[in-house]
Amino acid sequence: MNRVKDKVAIITGAASGVGKADALLLAAEGARVVLTDVNEEAGREVAREIGDAALFVRHDIAEENDWQKVIAATQETFGQLDVLVNNAAICPIGSIEDTSIETWRMVLRTNADGYFLGCKFGVEAMKNNEAGGSIIVMSSVAALGGLSMMCAYTGSKGAVTALTRSVAVHCKRSGYKIRCNSIHPDGIWTPMTQAMMPDLDPAALGIGTDPMARMCDPKDVANLVLFLASDESRFVNGAELRIDNAQLISSL
Repeated sequence: MNRVKDKVAIITGAASGVGKADALLLAAEGARVVLTDVNEEAGREVAREIGDAALFVRHDIAEENDWQKVIAATQETFGQLDVLVNNAAICPIGSIEDTSIETWRMVLRTNADGYFLGCKFGVEAMKNNEAGGSIIVMSSVAALGGLSMMCAYTGSKGAVTALTRSVAVHCKRSGYKIRCNSIHPDGIWTPMTQAMMPDLDPAALGIGTDPMARMCDPKDVANLVLFLASDESRFVNGAELRIDNAQLISSL
């Protein structure tokens, strides 16, 4: 318990799925959490579930003004920022032949522009912290291996994986105590995944029990987020951490 006691974390896309699991676990381990999402009703409900240690702010992560408001609300309410979890994303289906330029730009706006802004404002808010900070970027195995039917999503996750390395090196060379790491899951059983694959039976997926399973539970990701948010990972910086049950290397 209390692995992130007194730390303040912003978690984007916290109304459901992995973001919700992150928020619940970090709060349970002693952090104060700022939940952001475009889904106000669900986001506020998660904040109510956590209690006084949580604040919800409506947030379009691709809007610079929204980031300014979120950082200001975080500092006004909790006094500081120690952890940023860039988690919110969209994932339309489409190969390079099927994806329109409009879809490509829509996905890059959220998944790449939004994470760029998060890193930019996160570094600014944390660079003078005596204890430093941690920026956690939710990428995907798609960035490392490629998914043919998720062209725009794969491109966006490749962009933020490279961005993570740039931010990590910049902070190190600037003398900031800010670490930046990316997480690369394969399948996660979330509302977004369920909407994409409505015919899948979760009981048949073997989540957490079948050694061949590709699909994990949001809590599996949240446990790694907790480690990266905590001081236990103080020397982990610029890393690409897979949560895929060896799927990527199994397919080589």
